[in-house]
Amino acid sequence: MGIFNFFTQEIAMDLGTANTLIIHNEEIVVNEPSIVALNRNNLKEVLAVGKRALMMHEKTHESIRTVRPLKDGVIADFNAAELMIREMIKMIYPKKPLFPPSWRMMICIPSSITEVEKRAVRDSAEQAGAKEVYLIHEPMAAALGIGIDVEEPVGNMIIDIGGGTTGITVIALAGIVCDQSIRIAGDEFTADIMEALRRYHSLLIGERTAEQIKIQIGAAMKDLENPPDDIPVNGRDLVTGIPKQIMVSFQEIAEALDKSIFKIEEAILKALETTPPELAADIYRRGLYLTGGGALLRGLDKRLSQKIKLPVHIADDPLKSVVRGTGLALKNYQRYPFVMR
Repeated sequence: MGIFNFFTQEIAMDLGTANTLIIHNEEIVVNEPSIVALNRNNLKEVLAVGKRALMMHEKTHESIRTVRPLKDGVIADFNAAELMIREMIKMIYPKKPLFPPSWRMMICIPSSITEVEKRAVRDSAEQAGAKEVYLIHEPMAAALGIGIDVEEPVGNMIIDIGGGTTGITVIALAGIVCDQSIRIAGDEFTADIMEALRRYHSLLIGERTAEQIKIQIGAAMKDLENPPDDIPVNGRDLVTGIPKQIMVSFQEIAEALDKSIFKIEEAILKALETTPPELAADIYRRGLYLTGGGALLRGLDKRLSQKIKLPVHIADDPLKSVVRGTGLALKNYQRYPFVMR
């Protein structure tokens, strides 16, 4: 077995709706948007992946097709997902190695995933060249990545606001006690921004522009301590059909995102209602942990703590906490009981 171990390389992968991150040798080697550009005449031919494919997104002609293989946290396009995983693994070794290593992969999946969807993740990883595939639930990985000791008998609530889904999970004794998952997250916020600009300014903008607005001035509250400046937004005027520019303030964006954030608050309250009382007591002492890209929304922690009246902590690097935890779980994959083989 010794010689096989020599060729076995370990990678931990956070296969997200918006971004895919890969850890190899304890450092993040791939951090790319989950998008792939394919040739329409030959769908097995990958033209670009990650950031380069994102630049092409919504700017393509009829022989290029950009695909986001994951929808709501699960694989929607099996072929594209497999090609994307394969291309991202190639990024780890820019030069082709003499002996291609066999990969031991750990991939994190949403906790609300069905058996069929779990199978799709496993199959696409195996098609992309993994010899062993281990799966771990995202909230578990996020808790490990934040630095929580998941094995002790203490309740922790993790709120992971990703691209496709928001997962609200209570963890204790290395297991998931109760979880709520709603399909309102980053993509939904982006759609809200597009809709608001169309309605109030009759300006049509693309997904990428809306995403940029969300990153630059996205907010969850109308009164922030250090508010961002207004930004210019370019798009097409729906009345005249001519491209035009408008200035957008963070208050407008906060207004646009209000309904979706309200739904997230409702889901958190619902999850707290189903929590066993002893664990609820722990959560009262420890507060809630926010992770995922949505945790970067300005003023979200403040708004949630006002609504729920509990302290809300944002993870140090919320975008990377899940993949860091997956890497930790992969190092000790024999030890942790929640790793799925």
